[in-house]
Amino acid sequence: MKTIRAHLVRTVAAALALGALGTAAASADEIVIGASLPLSGPLAGFGSFQKWGYERAVNEVNKAGGIAVDGGKKTVKLIIRDDKTDPNAAASNTETLLSRDHVVAMLGSCTPALVNAGALVAERAKKPLVTGCDPLEPFLGVRNWTYVWDIFFSVPELAAAQFKAMAELGIIDKTNRKIALWHDNGPDGQAVGQHIWPEVAKSFGFEVVQNAEFPVDNSQFTSIIAEAKSKGADIVLVDAITPQAIAIRKQMAASGYTPKVLNMEKGAEPVQFAEALGKLSDGVLVGGYWDPTFPYPGAADLSKAFESETKLTSSQHIADSYAAAQVLLDAIAAAGSTDAAKINAAIARTDKTTVVGPIKFADNHTAKLPIVALQWQGGKTVIVWPKAAKTGDFLFPLP
Repeated sequence: MKTIRAHLVRTVAAALALGALGTAAASADEIVIGASLPLSGPLAGFGSFQKWGYERAVNEVNKAGGIAVDGGKKTVKLIIRDDKTDPNAAASNTETLLSRDHVVAMLGSCTPALVNAGALVAERAKKPLVTGCDPLEPFLGVRNWTYVWDIFFSVPELAAAQFKAMAELGIIDKTNRKIALWHDNGPDGQAVGQHIWPEVAKSFGFEVVQNAEFPVDNSQFTSIIAEAKSKGADIVLVDAITPQAIAIRKQMAASGYTPKVLNMEKGAEPVQFAEALGKLSDGVLVGGYWDPTFPYPGAADLSKAFESETKLTSSQHIADSYAAAQVLLDAIAAAGSTDAAKINAAIARTDKTTVVGPIKFADNHTAKLPIVALQWQGGKTVIVWPKAAKTGDFLFPLP
């Protein structure tokens, strides 16, 4: 019986494998590109927006007839694999996309741990990869890149955004200048929490009364919250993924701790944060790099298209992913070839204005996006800083 069962398992597995290969196989008139995304796991909220942005850019190209390469016009096939918010899976997926699916180029995942894991595989294989959703400093800290390109924000600029907002709006003097820093032990969490935030806080005249680090899979924060409350911190800055950010906000409310200002980077970005918290999300700040009100071609239309198609509130991640896909697709068209080196050279020459603004890569393979301060109000984010971009007033103190 065990032998028969084992044989059946092997047979089903083989059939599934052949089915996957059949699904992924490209015809001669297709250009195949790929992406590994967090469609499940803690970062699924990010991956769903990226998937939509990537697919929209590809669909637009295909509706226009495809791309002329190697002497003929071909449509683009995008293969997306779920990395389940696991860096090892991101690397494995990239290997599969390159070796089994034979992609000519790649689009990235989200957050440094996932993007960099896949990017290293693409770099070794000398296949171009264009990504957003990877803060520039963690990206640059991995290596000097040749085939990988990043469109996103600078961590120090994002870290300083809320301080600048409070200073320009006269909020700092309405607090006791005591600040608590909570961050996960991931690459970006450590960079921001251990180094950047403490330095910026000091430069703005704040006293850091607590600097707490926790594992990326932690779920209990009551002791951290109790310490910040006992030390009277009027301002709390958090860097954590979405499930943790939600848990932290709920546990703060349960403990009766309401600082005057609460900023939650990373985890407070996707709309799932506000949907899970309801009114508890009101007043929570998060750094931003895009909004449909930005004066860039197609910005407002992109948000409207997403909300019309999905019936969901849009996120800034639809924009950086859409722009990254556009850059890659434009480069393939400019190269007129599926040759990796020619595509890579065309990416380097990118000089265009997209929904996220002008994109022209620096010598270090990065294109920096501007920063704004966002605040959740009534289930949507509004820009509260800088004044020139404001779409709403700063809600202070935290409700």
